[in-house]
Amino acid sequence: MLRLSNRDVPARHRLPFLHDFVARCVAGLQFTPRDEAEFQFDLSCRPLGGGTVVGSARYSAVRGERTRELTSDGRSNYMLTIHASDYDVDVKGGAGLQVSKGDIVIVNESLRQSFTMPETRLLAIVLEERRMGDIAPAIRGRAIHHIPAGRPGASLVAGYAELLLADASLDGGAARLAGDQLYHLVALALGAGEGRTEPSLPGIGGARLALIKDDVDQNLTDPELDIETVARRQGVTPRYIQRLFEREGATFGEYLRAARLDLAREALAAGDPRTISAIAFDAGFGDLSHFNKAFRRRFGATPSDIRAAALRRRQ
Repeated sequence: MLRLSNRDVPARHRLPFLHDFVARCVAGLQFTPRDEAEFQFDLSCRPLGGGTVVGSARYSAVRGERTRELTSDGRSNYMLTIHASDYDVDVKGGAGLQVSKGDIVIVNESLRQSFTMPETRLLAIVLEERRMGDIAPAIRGRAIHHIPAGRPGASLVAGYAELLLADASLDGGAARLAGDQLYHLVALALGAGEGRTEPSLPGIGGARLALIKDDVDQNLTDPELDIETVARRQGVTPRYIQRLFEREGATFGEYLRAARLDLAREALAAGDPRTISAIAFDAGFGDLSHFNKAFRRRFGATPSDIRAAALRRRQ
């Protein structure tokens, strides 16, 4: 993961460093801050191999432009952006657009373009032109693609990109595999207006399952968490979630129980001073007897055994 912040460099060098970082991660852009003295930015960039990149950025209000001179760098991949604020974009060969929060915009890097942003956070994905065109040929038909946030698949692209940025262990073959998923997710969002559904594109299920698991992991301590709640948040049916887990030879309930048991075991092994019943209830279990039986089946030891072993290590 590559990172750059305005806090990392003296004020007089901020714009040159910013321009260099963006050019190395995505494509050359010329930035003109609304207030250069107060201009702030935080950027991160994760290469996934094969020309695919996922990144995020926070900017103070700024105008950005890919000028005629900058397009001479020969780059022709697709740049996909998703902003947390409304903004305006104009592309040579395409009409200017007012883009809403959460919308996806895709532009070929070979084109001159400019954008005006308020203070915002954005996600950026670079997609190799030939590869994206092979999966979704329609992408080559327009200078700019604007995909509303509410279109099926749009939120999946954003959610999966966030997951990739948050996974510190992602590298090598895993990074390339994750990059493969992104192409199919973007193809889904591009093709949604033509009636294409998730199961018709390879790799979509794996990406969706990763988001579902992340949803579960973030809400383990909610005793009311169930498949219906997760399905509503993810915009899919409970049956679809079950089918995704069945591909792994498991069920939603088994994944939820195992994740809660892991959470409880981590607390016990770390010497958490709470009672075993409090740890069980706080991990989302509503029945102590069920917790104890499930814990022993999963770990081959009782919660008391794990706690006693942790205490011995500390003596």
